[in-house]
Amino acid sequence: MSKVNDPILKLIAAFTANSISKSQLKDLKAWLQETPENKKLFTNYLQFYKKSQRIGFIEHVDIDSAWKNVVEKLEHPLEPKAKSIDFERRPIRIMYRIFKYAALIVLLLGIGYLLQKTYFNKPFESVLPSESITLQLEDGSIEIIRLNESSDIVDAKGNIVVSQKGNQLVYTNGAEKDTLVYNTLTVPYGKRFKITLSDGTRVNLNAGTSLKYPVKFIKGENRRVFLEGEAYFDVAKDAEHPFVVNANAIDVRVLGTQFNVSSYPEDETINTVLVEGSVSIYKAESTYSSETATFLEPGFKAAYDKNYGNITIDKADIEMHTAWIKGKIVLKHIPFDDIVKKLERHYNVVIQNNNKVLGKDFITATFDIETIEEVLKYIDELHSIDYTIRNNLITIK
Repeated sequence: MSKVNDPILKLIAAFTANSISKSQLKDLKAWLQETPENKKLFTNYLQFYKKSQRIGFIEHVDIDSAWKNVVEKLEHPLEPKAKSIDFERRPIRIMYRIFKYAALIVLLLGIGYLLQKTYFNKPFESVLPSESITLQLEDGSIEIIRLNESSDIVDAKGNIVVSQKGNQLVYTNGAEKDTLVYNTLTVPYGKRFKITLSDGTRVNLNAGTSLKYPVKFIKGENRRVFLEGEAYFDVAKDAEHPFVVNANAIDVRVLGTQFNVSSYPEDETINTVLVEGSVSIYKAESTYSSETATFLEPGFKAAYDKNYGNITIDKADIEMHTAWIKGKIVLKHIPFDDIVKKLERHYNVVIQNNNKVLGKDFITATFDIETIEEVLKYIDELHSIDYTIRNNLITIK
């Protein structure tokens, strides 16, 4: 197994801080291509980082206490997949070293904040590292997707995998393949992105979303993709090849239609809202049957309860569920507690609401180009709240 040395750890830290230079990125890619173990290590690290990167900002720099917070997160790691490779023999020790660099980044930012606050007395702008949009290829390599750029993304052999055209990835219906080759597109909080699959299906991905999909669908097989988060699908019609969205506990099956699926891990329900056409919903571990599946009509929402395993159908407010595609948040008589996660995802912030009364208050509003500060001011005008904003952490008292 390849040894992970300090220079590589620094490259990984620079990558997650979104401050990696072209030469550093070249060195990191070279290391990733050395061995499969390196790719596995990097992929596992990104999974850890995604779950733990939203660490509260450290105003009082305390190295021991900061490192203790990181260690506590590592004491509850993600479940490893079945007997993968020798990497599993020493994952925690290596992850401790990697995360120590991540912790140092946060500590340095904290020191910078204190120096600026104490000595320069200037308004402090957010400098916490923001996660990039990433594309993981079949070989495990990671490509950083930068907004508003256009380029071709190639695999290790130099073959064009996909083209980026501005704020979307476009796959083409190229040469026939006899096996499924998957890519995974991940969009962090605070960003949105689009993708056109090889069959012409167009997908809008909301903040905090990951979509796994085949580079090329295979003839005779269902067009199956895997979603974690929220996405709006405009499915290309193909009567011979049903399109199936796996949203953790459920599958959503269509032939060609437009619908929205929201399946965030932290939410208690998986919601499917049908705009046009028809879809059927059934449990993911079940074989599809038209007799047992739940059918949805346009203008309705199917909510799958993760705790009880049942599906309820209700009339849907289409605008409220799909406004995010245009960068809007539409709220119609919703308790504040229920919109906190929407605000966190949209603005890439952490909200700690200690006001129980506010949590039960109903909010009706539409936000478009407003900043999170303007959103809070609006809520303050309606409900008179006391809050503080420190970098990406918002505390409501």
